[in-house]
Amino acid sequence: MRRFLTGFLFTFLVSAVGFAQIPKTQLYVFDLALRDTAVALTNPRYLSDFNAFGYNNQPYWSDEETLLASVQLPGEAQPDIYRFDLANRTRQQLTDTDAGEYSPKVQVAGGNRFTAVRQEFVGADTILRLWDFPGDLADNGRPVFSTQSDIGYYEWLNPSQLALFLVENPSRLVLSAAGDGATPQTLATETGRTFARMSNGNLVYVDKSTTPWRLMQKNLYRLDEPAESVAELPDGTEDFVLLRDGSFLTGQGSKLYRLFPNRESRWQLVADLNFYGLRDITRMALSNDGQLAIVAE
Repeated sequence: MRRFLTGFLFTFLVSAVGFAQIPKTQLYVFDLALRDTAVALTNPRYLSDFNAFGYNNQPYWSDEETLLASVQLPGEAQPDIYRFDLANRTRQQLTDTDAGEYSPKVQVAGGNRFTAVRQEFVGADTILRLWDFPGDLADNGRPVFSTQSDIGYYEWLNPSQLALFLVENPSRLVLSAAGDGATPQTLATETGRTFARMSNGNLVYVDKSTTPWRLMQKNLYRLDEPAESVAELPDGTEDFVLLRDGSFLTGQGSKLYRLFPNRESRWQLVADLNFYGLRDITRMALSNDGQLAIVAE
């Protein structure tokens, strides 16, 4: 198991037929502290120094010291899932297949299992399916759905229910039970790749059918009611995280912006990470103890 170094140096795009060419991206972690309207970022760590010219994306915290991510090394045909142990400063490759694995997450049900979107190649066709894997790598995993494909992104809402981004034309955000037999219920179309469960139980997502793009929230218990607008997003951004106080954090270029949806209508600049050499911030993930993982170039 190789070590990664700490230091101060410091998109996965969907098309109607599959995933576009993978960009070079880097993975960083900061400690994040909330101070009313301010955000303090300290203790920067550069996790992808071992793959500085490759793809390092889609971070997910499985616990306070463990980060999962999709990684593709130069010369490799497809990305695999890696596990980063921040306490011991080690990493481990979890998948090693001819297919590509993306968007690792731990199931809400807990236990030592994780899921990922697998890009499978069947003849001339590309199939996107959600797979379930054992964390101890005891077997080769199994599909969560045997028939449902075109899954680009997903969120576990509870142990048996997910929100799925289906790669269709137009894209479709649906609510689905895990396993086979259930018919997915459409929540919205032309949505962004990032969506999350809010503290009130609603699903917040990005509506890309309007200009500028807009954060929307959908009541999952009253699906017949229309979604409500939360706020417009800064130009060209579609990735965000929910902070513990109910505010939103998003990135644009090297800068981070924060919004309190019930307090203000404009995003406030809270940090510029150009000092660390970060640019084109996209994906982010926040741990329960306040560590912020950032994908940037």
